[in-house]
Amino acid sequence: MEVLKIATAGSVDDGKSTLIGRILYDTKSLTDDKLEAIEKTSKQKGYDYLDFSLATDGLVAEREQGITIDVAHIYFSTPTKSYIIADTPGHVEYTRNMVTGASTSQAAIILIDARKGVIEQTNRHFFINNLLRIKEVIVAINKMDLVDFSEEIYTKIKTDFQALMEKRDYQSQKITFIPVSALKGDNVVNPSENMPWYNGKTLLEHLENLKNQDIYNVGTPRFPVQYVIRPKTDKFHDFRGYAGKVYGGELNVGDKIVVLPSQTTSTIKEIYFYDQKYQTASRRSSVTITLEDDINISRGDMIVKAGDLPKIDKQLTANICWMDSKPLLPGSKYVVQHGVNKVLGRVDAIHHKIHPDYSGIDSDVDSLQVNDIASVTLKLNKPIFYDEFKNHRTNGSFILIDSQSNHTVGAGFIS
Repeated sequence: MEVLKIATAGSVDDGKSTLIGRILYDTKSLTDDKLEAIEKTSKQKGYDYLDFSLATDGLVAEREQGITIDVAHIYFSTPTKSYIIADTPGHVEYTRNMVTGASTSQAAIILIDARKGVIEQTNRHFFINNLLRIKEVIVAINKMDLVDFSEEIYTKIKTDFQALMEKRDYQSQKITFIPVSALKGDNVVNPSENMPWYNGKTLLEHLENLKNQDIYNVGTPRFPVQYVIRPKTDKFHDFRGYAGKVYGGELNVGDKIVVLPSQTTSTIKEIYFYDQKYQTASRRSSVTITLEDDINISRGDMIVKAGDLPKIDKQLTANICWMDSKPLLPGSKYVVQHGVNKVLGRVDAIHHKIHPDYSGIDSDVDSLQVNDIASVTLKLNKPIFYDEFKNHRTNGSFILIDSQSNHTVGAGFIS
């Protein structure tokens, strides 16, 4: 079954957790004990409605304060698709959490409170989705019940957001506007009778109708080798397979390939999934492939199609979201994990800090603090094979690891 990962973003009290809870409730994805707990807690608080935000806010501080602090992953399914919702915090001090949740998502939902309209934090939420090259963005204008389901207010917010769209540098995004009431359920899973002026799809209908070609960058296969399989049994005495996951496109039996970094060439002989043979390894499939030639290949090498090589270099420039309380300084050294590859990298230069609200850049910067986003050049102790993030989200991203603490301190998107 197809899996779609969605990142959510919204300011405090925009109703993001309530929206997710409503989806779970209306798709009958809540367990009986969870539903009973929501009903009990809602009554204790004196509510005359079910507080669906309780379905997602897992931390005590989140439930007490009514805000999202950490990234939570919520799972549910329909008869046609499985979903993973990354419930990310929207406040500026949790920018790193939002980047983490959105970095692996294929679609995003940005919530706007119909009473407040487009605010400064809306700029930040849209900027991060633009930075992370998320193709499908749904702008859910929530709490329409509190503005009497006004078409005029919906249209004004839509116009204001379209003005914000003109500032983006990623034009392949598709933006869809949907007026909803998460609390009442209007246009979330079921169509609203209160907004006859809206003739579009509900939120879930829109997600159900998304096609792979609309949300993925398809066409450039990359196969990082994770494991070399040598069974050394009588039956498979000469078997040599390379296990990994296909990113960006598909590989086929008979394809001419190049192995990096050696740049040795060969041809794909077989493609296995467990003990079954296939002619094609589709995007995001985990397979084992064999080659026509015996080649020295190790974990961390990459198999690509001949004539479609990535960049190979010991230096790269990337937009980095800094996630550590200890600042990033020029000259600092970190482990750069790019796919299954780990290399040592040194910060060569911080070019400028990017204001994640479309207010410009700051060139006079000599360090990065937690939640800062900046353009940085790294020099590596050996070459890696990468693509620009805008062309290949998986092969164009990496993380920075502090070698002393072993903590992930930054996320990078190669430019």
